[in-house]
Amino acid sequence: MMNYPKKIIFAIIFAIIIFSATFGLYAQKKVVKDELPSKLKTSLNAYSFNIPLSDGSMDLDELLEYSAENGFDGVDITAYYFPGYPEVPSDEYLYHIKKEAFLLGVEISGTGVRNDFTNPDEIQRRESVDLVKNWIVAAEKLGAPVIRIFSGNSNTDGYSREEVFDWLIEDVKECVEFGKKHGVVVAIQNHNDFIENADDIIEILERVDSDWFGLILDTGSFGEADSYKQIEQTARYAVSWQLKDEIYMDGKKEDVNLERLIKIIKESGYRGYIPMETLGAGDPAQKVNKFFEEIQKTLKKLDME
Repeated sequence: MMNYPKKIIFAIIFAIIIFSATFGLYAQKKVVKDELPSKLKTSLNAYSFNIPLSDGSMDLDELLEYSAENGFDGVDITAYYFPGYPEVPSDEYLYHIKKEAFLLGVEISGTGVRNDFTNPDEIQRRESVDLVKNWIVAAEKLGAPVIRIFSGNSNTDGYSREEVFDWLIEDVKECVEFGKKHGVVVAIQNHNDFIENADDIIEILERVDSDWFGLILDTGSFGEADSYKQIEQTARYAVSWQLKDEIYMDGKKEDVNLERLIKIIKESGYRGYIPMETLGAGDPAQKVNKFFEEIQKTLKKLDME
């Protein structure tokens, strides 16, 4: 056995002690993080104002102002409402929106695009991949931490569901890897399209298998069986949400039970934004105000229990 100088032996022992202590602290932090109580922040999904944003009677500056005036913590600015979509606007415009949100005290909780990874045409799927990548760069510039994508809803007659899953997964993986390089989480939204149920969501999330990929859990887009049970099944994968004022139970639409829904979210340990979205006819501001008030009351009630 070789005889090492005492200084080297002490240095090795010291290094082992420091490594063990550091690793122990890291492990302890991981445990503490996992045990943190749920913390929820409100956000407004821009699609709630789809008509005025689409016809030009409202712009993104006004959306930010509305969000600030009405007490939202954040706003989810869907990419379709940026001038020139699907092209990415100038850096000047992106930075203007970022600055205005900052000065108003409203966080940009995310953005999202329209893509289709179920299209049998590989060239058109490539266009969707490029679209997502372009807007990942835009999200990075905006300071948006997550970008929402869809699975798609193309006619896939002549192809097995397994084939569609394979090319969808391949495209998503490429986007997620690109998002990782730009510090933007990519998240797929269940949108009553190719994704039909909780099992589909879980298959996609587990096959992509990345810390930079998650789920935008759309509470109003499970069209079959018990939506609350499917939300419970998939809540652990959520990196953001889309709370809607209606939900489907066995294929029938009904008013959402907010208390039941938010309990599921809180019990999952989720910490982050819960963007809300209202749909249908009527004054969008009135619909948003009403639903937001109900969410705030429910959050307050559950926090007091």
